[in-house]
Amino acid sequence: MTTATTITTSVPARLDRLPWSRWHWTVVVGLGTVWILDGLEVTVVGNIAGRLSEQGSGLPISSGGVTGMAAALYVAGACSGALFFGRLTDKFGRKKLFMVTLAVYLTATALTALSYSSWWFFTFRFLTGFGIGGEYAAINSAIDELIPAVYRGRVDLIINGSFWLGAIGGSLLSVLMLDTAIFPKDVGWRLTFGMGVILGLVILLVRRQVPESPRWLFIHGRSTEAEQLVTTIEKRIETEKGAPLPPAKGEICIRPRESIGFRSIARTVFIDYRKRAVLGLALFIGQAFLYNAITFGFGAILTRFYGVSTSRTGYFFAVIAVGNFLGPLLLGKLFDTVGRRIMISSTYLLSGVLLFGTAWLFGTGRLNDVTLTACWAVVLFFASAGASSAYLTVSEIFPMETRAMAIAFFYGVGTAAGGISGPLLFSALTQNGVVGDTVLAFQIGASLMCMAGVVAAFLAVRAEGRSLEDIATPLSVARGEPVPAPAPAE
Repeated sequence: MTTATTITTSVPARLDRLPWSRWHWTVVVGLGTVWILDGLEVTVVGNIAGRLSEQGSGLPISSGGVTGMAAALYVAGACSGALFFGRLTDKFGRKKLFMVTLAVYLTATALTALSYSSWWFFTFRFLTGFGIGGEYAAINSAIDELIPAVYRGRVDLIINGSFWLGAIGGSLLSVLMLDTAIFPKDVGWRLTFGMGVILGLVILLVRRQVPESPRWLFIHGRSTEAEQLVTTIEKRIETEKGAPLPPAKGEICIRPRESIGFRSIARTVFIDYRKRAVLGLALFIGQAFLYNAITFGFGAILTRFYGVSTSRTGYFFAVIAVGNFLGPLLLGKLFDTVGRRIMISSTYLLSGVLLFGTAWLFGTGRLNDVTLTACWAVVLFFASAGASSAYLTVSEIFPMETRAMAIAFFYGVGTAAGGISGPLLFSALTQNGVVGDTVLAFQIGASLMCMAGVVAAFLAVRAEGRSLEDIATPLSVARGEPVPAPAPAE
């Protein structure tokens, strides 16, 4: 519904001209650290697959059931949760939903630790993914709306890349928890899930300090709250910096809406911004297949082809996780300076070409457990930056009113295409121990990454240093009225 009243505000320009401050760190820690939980979840399950299938684990399930069915259900839950909570996030606000989705994750993870049968384990893997999927929609939209334009690319990439800090922790934690000299077979893997719950509770406490998005507030007619909130943030930053802030340049005039129907959202995304929709799908399908397939199956490859003990796969995974985190960390700033189009296309293409090379070396028997891990670390250094940029892309190239739903849709559809089929196909190709089948799995992932890189080279939006409202004009804007001038690139 649209109201007749118009609101003129400088809130977007005021947020974009803020210098980096302790308040921004609060946002990053409160919202961004949830990806650490996701990384912990995915990595732990991949590393404990062998242990769960062993006699005495307390759970009647096969290794393929963990890396195949459970992995696919987790991703299916994430896709469903993203779509379900994405709509609610745009309607009811970022803050309400990022509290609810974390609560869903915590409850489902705790119940996963209590699994006594395969159906219980599968059910709560789905529900854990359901909560995580909702987090992707609520968190990415909130972060992009709170972070200044000149920092948005690097911050978004590093936050999404922090998934791999969780992966490192999950890898090393699994080494400890799977050591039967310390914990019994049926106890250690349960405690790993318990650690995720503890970390989530800490994040929940910090997250309570993160405010609602001022952009969401004024779009929904709550302009007084938005103005007061931004004024409070400005005063905190001025006190911290010991100097007044420069004046904000640019205003926007909007007609508030309580909600926008699915038909309007679909028309906006698939007709008005159809090239951007193609870009989003290509990026998500490519990275989703690669990451969900390999993340869930890397431990099984080490044990099946190189005889690595299930209690030691965590060490190898920690190495490739370091490479994954370093990619966004070291390359992130370039997405704001060199530019989105060049960096997105090059990271996708480089990772795809390097993966083809790794597949050839693996197929010809030139790799061992150490050198395969080294190759993967290099491939994923670039792939991680590219994959993180997929989330950045879909969260900034569509209008404000559709942002969370757009993130949810592209995450859900792209991940369903690549993330559900990926683990199932990869499990089928690797569990028989045939080298050629595993090579084929590598080549499929490489092909999709290269195809996405080519699409990005032509269609990626030059969004670096620009206000969100300049990249995609809000649907609520009063036509003929001004929108904020782009923030200057750093």
